[in-house]
Amino acid sequence: MNDLDLCYLSAHEAIGLFKSGKLSPVELMEATIRRAEALKGSVNALTYTHFDEAMDRARKAEAKYAKGARIGVLEGLPVGIKDESDIAGKPTSIGSLIQKDYIADRTSTMNARIMAAGGIAHARTATPEFCCAGTTWSRLWGVTRNPWNPDFTCGGSSGGAGASLASGTSTLATGSDIGGSIRIPASACGVVGYKPPYGRNPDDTPFNLDFFCHTGPMARTVKDAILLQNVMCGPDPQDIASLRPKLRLPLEYKPIKGWKIAFSMNLGVFEVDPDVQKNTLAALDVFRSLGATVEEVDLGWPPHILEAGMGYLEHLFGGYLSTLLEEHGDKMTTYARDFAEKGRVSKSTDFVGSLEVIGEMYRTLGPILDRYDVLVCPTNALPAVPADFDHTTGTVEINGKLVNPSLGWVMTTPFNMMSRCPVLSVPSGRAGTGVPTGLQIVGRTYRDADVFRAGLAFEEAAGPWYGDAAHRPSL
Repeated sequence: MNDLDLCYLSAHEAIGLFKSGKLSPVELMEATIRRAEALKGSVNALTYTHFDEAMDRARKAEAKYAKGARIGVLEGLPVGIKDESDIAGKPTSIGSLIQKDYIADRTSTMNARIMAAGGIAHARTATPEFCCAGTTWSRLWGVTRNPWNPDFTCGGSSGGAGASLASGTSTLATGSDIGGSIRIPASACGVVGYKPPYGRNPDDTPFNLDFFCHTGPMARTVKDAILLQNVMCGPDPQDIASLRPKLRLPLEYKPIKGWKIAFSMNLGVFEVDPDVQKNTLAALDVFRSLGATVEEVDLGWPPHILEAGMGYLEHLFGGYLSTLLEEHGDKMTTYARDFAEKGRVSKSTDFVGSLEVIGEMYRTLGPILDRYDVLVCPTNALPAVPADFDHTTGTVEINGKLVNPSLGWVMTTPFNMMSRCPVLSVPSGRAGTGVPTGLQIVGRTYRDADVFRAGLAFEEAAGPWYGDAAHRPSL
């Protein structure tokens, strides 16, 4: 097995080889580090790296397997940790010059659980500044590019995570999602991303109290996403919003024959690129081949849903950033400063108005989900925008029509608004540019297992996404 094959092993395959003695965590970590070093200039998926410490931990994991000692479910796996959450004694930049000298004095619960399960935090994955863009570039770290086509973005804000997985420099990765930040890069990079229902996974204050905000797993397979989700989730005594009891998802599911699947190409409000449409329709045929019935539905959503979602984000998230303007405004990126300035002028009436729209949206979505097992739709309406795209100055056009340059080219934000619905993004194909496209699988509130059951069935029918050189980026 060559280095590239090692780097694209699924987490489950790697653990199986560790247990059988056919592969050592040291061999996997060495291959991963070599791959990361080779791609740091072209993909730029990683920020801080902790390779020496990672090798020490890989040797300890190797010894555990050799002795038959008790091991964690992630023992010896390289896990890319988004450069947003904390690890004690390590830097966390959140992509910002303002944060470049910050060293954490605590470890976020999510990261503590991953490391306790044997996962090795070999590197931090890149984000846009303060995670407030659908692309990943910053003044501190530069531009992170799509491994499938470097002219295009890897998505954001968990863009480094998506790019790292797609380029084989992490086996698993963490993400967070406040407007699509797990699912946008999952789609653009051709990986799996999961936005759990609000409260399922713990988060740090104050955004644990923001119901748009979700931490979640990213992986190259659905089963690997389940593996990491089972580690991340569960109540946390430091997070009042975290749910009890812990939900442990199974790794095996019954077929979806007889399921009723609702489908919407555009959610009634988005322009959708022809390549995305083509790949989505092909994905629907896969579900039909599995014995599911697929029916198009009209959600009846008002045309201003994205504006309402943005109003919510600008009031809370933008308001949070606005406190930095006076002292640090000169250090901020254009997009972070724009977000902060909008937060500064946002009104409570705008926030309440967004809540009213959210209620209106669920009044139609809820009854539809009662009649169907899941709803499916594209993840990104456009495969990707340019890698260095700045939504404060640039424009985005789909089907000859201008759309909101910030989040109008993705179809993720409505399901942050529908925050208690689990959403799994899986790859649906590739566009003419080579950039992947994605499919969102939306479940009933707190029915996490349903979206994984559908996603796993789809993956098994469509075939492995990174199984050989023909299905990997040619880097």
